[in-house]
Amino acid sequence: MPERVIPGRAGGLIPLGAADALWAGLTTDSAVPTASAAFTCSPANARVGYVLLGGRVVATVKTSGGQWSVPEIEVRRAAAELNAVEMDCQDLVRIGPFHSAPKEECNEGTLMRWRQRITRELQELGAPERAARREGGRPSHLAGIDWRQILVEQTRDRTARTWWLPRAVVRLLDAAQHTETHWLQAARTCQGNAAVIEPPSHHRQARTADGQQTTGPDCSTASLRPYNGELGGHLYSALNRKPGSSRKVAGWTCAICRTAPAAVLDHCHEHGYVRAPVCHSCNTLERPDHLYSNDIRVANHYTRLFDTHTADWLRHWHRCPGCRARTTLPLPHLAAWTAYIACRSLRPTHRDARGSRARKPCGVLRVSWTGSQNAPRSCLLTVAVDFCPSGEHRVLTQVPYREAAKRFSTWLAETAPAVAAAAGPDRLDDLPTRFRPVIADTRGEGLALF
Repeated sequence: MPERVIPGRAGGLIPLGAADALWAGLTTDSAVPTASAAFTCSPANARVGYVLLGGRVVATVKTSGGQWSVPEIEVRRAAAELNAVEMDCQDLVRIGPFHSAPKEECNEGTLMRWRQRITRELQELGAPERAARREGGRPSHLAGIDWRQILVEQTRDRTARTWWLPRAVVRLLDAAQHTETHWLQAARTCQGNAAVIEPPSHHRQARTADGQQTTGPDCSTASLRPYNGELGGHLYSALNRKPGSSRKVAGWTCAICRTAPAAVLDHCHEHGYVRAPVCHSCNTLERPDHLYSNDIRVANHYTRLFDTHTADWLRHWHRCPGCRARTTLPLPHLAAWTAYIACRSLRPTHRDARGSRARKPCGVLRVSWTGSQNAPRSCLLTVAVDFCPSGEHRVLTQVPYREAAKRFSTWLAETAPAVAAAAGPDRLDDLPTRFRPVIADTRGEGLALF
C-alpha cells in the first residue's frame, strides 16, 4: 500500500480521531480483527507519549494548539505489518485461567500485561460478551487488536472454563508487550541522562520546527539477541533460583520461531536440562497434550512437530543432553511420535459424511503407557482411537518402549541426519546417574520462569 500523507497536515500529522478511522480502514481486510478506536479507547492513552499498534509503537505528538496527533505514515506502516500476518483460527494457545497466576516481573512502567488484563476482565465480568464492554459502553482492545472477536472459550465437565487465542495473535501481543517494555526503558534512560545534563527546572521535551512537541524518547531501544546455546547443559532447577534470570531470558529471541521475544525456559521434564529460551506461543506448541500422567491425546499440533517443521523441533528437543545421548525423545513425545508416525498405517479411515469419495482418519489418536523410560523392559505403549464414529475401533496396537525407541532412531537418521549425527551413546559423561520421572504437564501452571 503506498505511503502518503494527508495534504494540508503539517509534518504529515493527523488527529487521533482521524487516526482511528485510518487504522480501521487500512486493516479492514486483515486476518487479525482490529479495533475501531485504537487511539482513543482504553487501554490506549496518547498522553503517555505513544500508542501500541500490533507490535509497533507509534509516538504521539502534541501540536502548538494543544491537540494530540500522530504521524500518518507510522499508522500506515503499522497497518501494513498487521495486514501481512497470517492467522490460523484452529491453531490456538491457552491464555488462562491457570491455578496459579502467571508470575511476571513487576514493572510499573509497563502498561500492556495483556494476559493479566484479559484474565481480569473475563473473571470480573463473568463472560466474554459482558467483558466486551467497559464503563460507558466503550470497547476495550489490546494494541489495536479486538481480541474479543477471536477469543475461544472451552468448557470441560461443565465446570472448568479455559480461554484460548490464535497463536498468531498471541505472538503479536507478546511482541507488543516486549516493544512497550523496551520503549519505556529507553524513555527512562533518556530522562535520566537529561537530568544529569540539564537543570532540574528544565522540562525536557523535543520540539519540531513548527513548534510541535513530542513526548517520545529519542534513544534507540535495546535489541534482542539470538540464542546461541549459552544455557546448554544447565539444569532448569538451578537457573530458576538465580536472581535476574527472567531479565536475561527476556533479552533473547525465541530459539524456535526466532522472531518473538523469549519469555520462558523450555526444559526437559525427564532429565531436567534447559533446552532454550522460547516464547509463550512456541512453549505451548511443544507441550504434550496430557490427559493424565501417563496418557496423552495426539492433537493437531503434532502435524507441525513431525511433518512440516520436523528438523527444527527435533534439533530443539535434542538440546537436552539426556535425550541427545539416547537418540530419542522424552517419553510423552516418543509416545506421540509412535502413534502419529510409526502406527500411521494402522489407523482406520471412514468415508466422509458429506458424501465425497475422500476418507477421513478415524476418531482421535490416544496413546498411554505403563512404567517409565527408567525401566524400559517393562514400559509398554498402547495406541488407541477415541471417538470412533462407528464405535468399532479401540486399541490399535501395543509397542514396547525399546522397539519404539529403535524405530525412532532409524527414522531420525533418515529424516534429520544432522540431528542424528550430533547424538549418540558416546555422550553420556555429564548425565545424572538417576533420571527424573516424567512430570505430567496438563496446564503449564508454575512452569514459567517468571
